[in-house]
Amino acid sequence: MLQVTGVSLQFGSKKLFEDVNLKFTKGNCYGIIGANGAGKSTFLKVLSGEIEPQKGFVSMEKNERMSVLQQNQNMYDNETVLRTVMMGFKRLVEVMDEKDALYAKSDFSEEDGIRAADLESEFAEMNGYDAEFQAAQLLNALDITEELHYSLMSELDAKQKVRVLLAQALFGDPDVLLLDEPTNNLDIKTVRWLENYLMDFENTIIIVSHNRHFLNKVCTNICDVDFGKINMYVGNYDFWYQTSQLLARQQKEQNKKSEQRAKELQEFIARFAANASKSRQATSRKKELEKLTINDFKPSLRKYPFVDFKFEKEIGNDILFVEDLTKEGYFKNLSFTVQRDEKIGIVSDKSTTLTMLYDILMGKEQPDSGTVKWGKTISVSYFPQNNNEYFQGCDLNLVEWLSQFSNDHYEEYLRGWLGRMLFSGEEALKHAKVLSGGEKVRCMLAKMMLEASNFLIFDEPTNHLDLESITALNNGLSNYKGCMLLTSHDQELMNTVCNRIIELNETKTYDRQVTYDEYLDETQGV
Repeated sequence: MLQVTGVSLQFGSKKLFEDVNLKFTKGNCYGIIGANGAGKSTFLKVLSGEIEPQKGFVSMEKNERMSVLQQNQNMYDNETVLRTVMMGFKRLVEVMDEKDALYAKSDFSEEDGIRAADLESEFAEMNGYDAEFQAAQLLNALDITEELHYSLMSELDAKQKVRVLLAQALFGDPDVLLLDEPTNNLDIKTVRWLENYLMDFENTIIIVSHNRHFLNKVCTNICDVDFGKINMYVGNYDFWYQTSQLLARQQKEQNKKSEQRAKELQEFIARFAANASKSRQATSRKKELEKLTINDFKPSLRKYPFVDFKFEKEIGNDILFVEDLTKEGYFKNLSFTVQRDEKIGIVSDKSTTLTMLYDILMGKEQPDSGTVKWGKTISVSYFPQNNNEYFQGCDLNLVEWLSQFSNDHYEEYLRGWLGRMLFSGEEALKHAKVLSGGEKVRCMLAKMMLEASNFLIFDEPTNHLDLESITALNNGLSNYKGCMLLTSHDQELMNTVCNRIIELNETKTYDRQVTYDEYLDETQGV
């Protein structure tokens, strides 16, 4: 069990959290969520002891061990892969090294023998004799093959290092496991393996992640970092989100009633306070007003964009026909037809293959052979994975930038669309060329909503977005009534939006009307 008692932390004038009291118990998985900058990763560092709080303390039961997913990929470059994994159990490696040093002594004494016996006993209690086998099993499950186990970490690429560090965190069944963004740089097969592993894990898990599907799959509780507090709720991310939205609506409705009553009382007092015949009533109303408590619903620090794609031009019977499309090195003889109400998830082992397909459909690239035919009633909006062409060297502010894609150039009209994407007030006058990755994505979404097309193409739209923006985008695409082609590494988005999956490699290998999860079950078998 891990317990947080009265913990407070601030950096300068910025207060991250105050008087936090939480208990993390065995057999549960806790997802830490909150707005960007709320202090999620910092809270994990407080739990691990890397950062000391100004007040309060973190305690763990005696003889329990904590393991942390390391973020520095290069910190073990001089170690072998297998040893790096075992270094997740620090005491085990210390005992192992001391044993080896003793046995290597040329003047091995009786005292050394007694010490070695004690170490052997402790080593056995930690299941040390199976340590290398267990480490190798984890590495193999994470696709780090045996020929790499005795390589130096410096010889591995970045994605392989991530997997080794994940194996290190999981090694030796720690009592408390802290994972900060554990699914980053993992393919879908490995993510599904990790989901299954953590669901079977019997100790305490605490996770920070932007992967909603992952949080929904593994979490038993959600810890919400907001307003300098951390509140714990039972359930996964979706349950927390739906409940929080419902409570927010109920609270706002209650506030409206309280505010209306307060307004009526204030008007009565103003009108009749000077009227002698009504003075007693006015006094009683004033007392009632003073007693009235308006429970202001404090708006969350996290902000959700409003994503809602509409179209005016009705979709005809002919939508999109792709016939025998070939592009050397990408795909060969690709054929498919899009029907009404279809939202198609396009997947591939190579992201460049998908980008090439979309560029051909939009006329930005030409195929080697084959045809693409769009229906006469179809209007298309495209979200490219690389949006630099829209922003590089652009000296326009955001109102001017969005005006390029609008028939209505009235500033207030354009500000309305930008406001939906959280660019309000002075934010709408930022220059397009200085935007962050997430801000560029939100601008592209505003552009696409403004275009009101009845066919949407998305190539990795969740890149650079925070959890709140991804959730808003998911809701918008789920509610969209037009047709769509969608590629995303966000499993929740793919699963809840798409009703048909096409797998595209050099030849089309899969095309069925299924959900994304059903496709994974059929093809991955994890």
